[in-house]
Amino acid sequence: MKKTIKTLAVILIACLYTNSIFAQQNRTQTLINAALHGWEYEVKAGIGIGGSAPLPLPAEIRSIDSYNPTLAFMLEGNATKWFGENKKWGLIAGVRFENKNMTTKATTKNYKMEIIGYDGNRLKGNWTGGVKTKQRNAYLSVPILAAYKLTSRWNLKFGPYVSYLIDGEFSGEVYEGYLRENEPTGDKVNFRNGAIAMYDFSNELRKFQWGLQFGADWKAFSHLKVFTDLTWGLNDIFQKDFDTVSFSMYPIYLNVGFAYAF
Repeated sequence: MKKTIKTLAVILIACLYTNSIFAQQNRTQTLINAALHGWEYEVKAGIGIGGSAPLPLPAEIRSIDSYNPTLAFMLEGNATKWFGENKKWGLIAGVRFENKNMTTKATTKNYKMEIIGYDGNRLKGNWTGGVKTKQRNAYLSVPILAAYKLTSRWNLKFGPYVSYLIDGEFSGEVYEGYLRENEPTGDKVNFRNGAIAMYDFSNELRKFQWGLQFGADWKAFSHLKVFTDLTWGLNDIFQKDFDTVSFSMYPIYLNVGFAYAF
């Protein structure tokens, strides 16, 4: 009886091992077939550095006193279809989860602002003094890019992308200055000697963004690539009817990282 059980166990293990080998062979053959038909798949991971900025810098912002990109990361899966006999040109479609973060300090004059006062009421007017801004935005993005094989190791990419805001924060504080209520000559409200007031424009962020993406990747090994991508937003991060910030701000970010190609 014991010998029978042992025999059955050995047969079961052998069957499972054989099935595992066949499954691996099938997956490998599927990837080989895909490559032969011009398909390539990638998983990418990296970090992003950049910020949302007005172009050009408006007169209200007199100086940028500090900038911290903070930690921002991205994860992407995409598929590339290569065309032609030489497979020089291709089309890339993917889905990317990404953060677009920054923290800045600036000195401003007559900067349109809406702050939360000492009593919790909102005050709107023109601010002169220091402004600290914190942006923490998470997007789900879909790039559609043209690809070109420059060499056997270098690929170039260019095309549009669209993004949906999953979670967003655009807030901060004002300090060492004064607010002219409602208009540049309105009543002055001072914030001196360490006094600050908060502001929060998170609910005014635009849900959909779109822009252009430029990039390149270098094949370090047969499956491992190093990449860099520049994304340049072409519409304002704020909603169209939001007029407290009187100029448009565009997200400009550089992503760098590694990709694994199947």
